Amino acid sequence: MTSPARLALLPLDLPTAGVVANPGRTAVVALLGAGVGLGLFLVVLGLIPREPGPPAGVVFTTWLRDRGWNRREVVARAGGTALAAIVTAVATGWVVGAVLVAAGCWFLPRVLGPDIGHARRVARIEAVATWTEMIRDTLSAAAGLEQAILATAPLAPAPIREEVAALAARLDRGVRLVPALRLLARDLADPTADLVIAALVIAAEQQARQLTDLLGALAATARERASMRMRVEAGRARSRTSVRVVVGTTTAFAVAVVLLNRPYLAAYDSVTGQTVLLGVGLLFAAGFGWLRSIAVVPEAGRLISDDGDGPNGPAPREPVRSGASDRRRSDAGTES
Repeated sequence: MTSPARLALLPLDLPTAGVVANPGRTAVVALLGAGVGLGLFLVVLGLIPREPGPPAGVVFTTWLRDRGWNRREVVARAGGTALAAIVTAVATGWVVGAVLVAAGCWFLPRVLGPDIGHARRVARIEAVATWTEMIRDTLSAAAGLEQAILATAPLAPAPIREEVAALAARLDRGVRLVPALRLLARDLADPTADLVIAALVIAAEQQARQLTDLLGALAATARERASMRMRVEAGRARSRTSVRVVVGTTTAFAVAVVLLNRPYLAAYDSVTGQTVLLGVGLLFAAGFGWLRSIAVVPEAGRLISDDGDGPNGPAPREPVRSGASDRRRSDAGTES
């Protein structure tokens, strides 16, 4: 009988060849597991009770508008991003590489391109100032506040014409002036517009006097804000150019290495290499995001929140009863 001490250790032939030969399978399983975890998190998040807020469509549209996007541009960019990710996955076999390329196609144009959102915000501030002056001049002709808004709606500047037209449509449908103005603040989602709308709300509710002088001062303040933003943007032009140079050079070098020296990146074909590639991509994304934050002008806080809270408390959730008598009383109380 053989002693246990004399037993030889035999090598075990484990079936690991399949795992090494298919590194992408593990990455796919990991992504699917992350997707399941994210789905469970969203389910739990949906079960938590929350206070009612603006509709999701309004929030999404406002988010796109603040960044200078429209729905057609979003669809085109999403299609290009998906196509680039598929081509990368087929050409390299890297699941992580496809994800990183998709993220680059989605975010880098905003980092390297012009700040369209800034130009749009400046134009909106100028438009708010012009519309405020139009209301002031109409009130000077002994018109009521609601009559002045209805009269200036067709002539409102282009950047805010759609929102002001929606305000006029609500007034024509019988919505009272104060709730309609708070809805306008939600549609515009601009701190400068909040100043003007807050003054109009106070004038409509408390019958404020000398409203024309106040609107003139607010219009001047809005134009000063627009001028200040333009000066700040000119001062940050050098930082923005440096960001474009750094990001463009790094991206071009990475693409050149992948296309011209593929054997140099063979180490990333394994599961460990994909993990390292993911870490490298996250580090570059954090660096690009930090560079982007340097060149972005921070936004001022809102005076009127999106849920309708204004200077005098929350707005009614439903339109209040209205009629000709309510409109005449509002107009009579706000004449200058």
